[in-house]
Amino acid sequence: MRFVDEAVITVEAGDGGNGVASFRREKFVPFGGPDGGDGGRGGSVYIQADDNTSTLVDFRYTRRFRAERAKNGRGANCAGRGGEDTVLMVPVGTTIVDTDSGDIIGDLVENGQRVLVAAGGDGGLGNTHFKSSTNRTPRKCTHGFKGEFREIRLELKVLADVGLLGMPNAGKSTFIRAVSAAKPKVADYPFTTMVPNLGVVDADSHRSFVMADIPGLIEGASEGAGLGIRFLKHLARTRILLHIVDVQPIDGSDPAYNAKAILAELKKFSPTLSKLPIVLVLNKVDQLADDTRDEWCQHILDEMQWDGPVFKTSGLMSEGTKPVVYYLMDQIEQQRERELEDPEYAAEVKAFRDQLEAETREQTIAAKEAYREMRRQQRLAGLLDDDEDDNDEDGDDSDMEVFYVR
Repeated sequence: MRFVDEAVITVEAGDGGNGVASFRREKFVPFGGPDGGDGGRGGSVYIQADDNTSTLVDFRYTRRFRAERAKNGRGANCAGRGGEDTVLMVPVGTTIVDTDSGDIIGDLVENGQRVLVAAGGDGGLGNTHFKSSTNRTPRKCTHGFKGEFREIRLELKVLADVGLLGMPNAGKSTFIRAVSAAKPKVADYPFTTMVPNLGVVDADSHRSFVMADIPGLIEGASEGAGLGIRFLKHLARTRILLHIVDVQPIDGSDPAYNAKAILAELKKFSPTLSKLPIVLVLNKVDQLADDTRDEWCQHILDEMQWDGPVFKTSGLMSEGTKPVVYYLMDQIEQQRERELEDPEYAAEVKAFRDQLEAETREQTIAAKEAYREMRRQQRLAGLLDDDEDDNDEDGDDSDMEVFYVR
């Protein structure tokens, strides 16, 4: 399976059936009058959220979807049969955007939620509708209306309460393995996760939240470097950001510099996103000597000028992870309760989410346009073959090995 988080498709609703001009022809009933039936209504195209679907990969191979055309009317006032609707199943967390106008058609955040994306055409009228006292033999009928045609973009963002961010090899995948049942790939050699991984974290009985392991970021990610904005946008649906910092990077780099670089990329990508609550986790402290651990961790905090919540953990040894889980659970529950009890606060949260969605979408589109322009300039300069496959341009993941966890 390939993790695909974006796809562009066209949807076409069915045309309405035509009305007919017909007259009664019965024995001993001369001048029976008009009895032409109406055409049926064309099938519509719906998009529905489904928990059993995890990616948009199906829409990478089939990009055009059409609902059934309705049947024409018949005599004896028989209406035509309506066209069958087409229902497309997408993962929960999918946003539907009209490519022409840029308007959001729908945001599917609950299992079973359904949105109409192309309405079927109305059926035509039979000649029965046109009879009158002065026109007893109408021969007029109307054609069915065309169904709607649209090009839409499907954007998938993972739905999680907590999003992990940090440099590659900071230990995000190890951390989520330590606190949940998710099993993303980990190894004792440098590499970065290629797809978001979701894990349900149980704090206590009937107390749990969803955590998302977002692929590692690097400096310049907001302009598309590395995995770039491909996965930064997934953080837009989280409540809290958990910033994992490797206290002793394998490449010998400065952990404080790395942490500040990630925060800077976050702010450049979306100033609103950087306003989400951030919890700092100094990870891999088991690699530090006991007598220098506290001093080194304090040095990192001083260099970062960090005054927010901070925890020291070792994901590999599951050391210090429980306090992080309990803290996150308490914060999430407080947010949920306040949203339920305070309508004004809930409205503020919704406005914040709407602004965040708009910012991430604009940044994603702008980065893609910049990427396409760069590829065009490379071709003009002869640095890129004309026949070279440009799958990355629209987000294809054909070369990625996937470790996706539901």
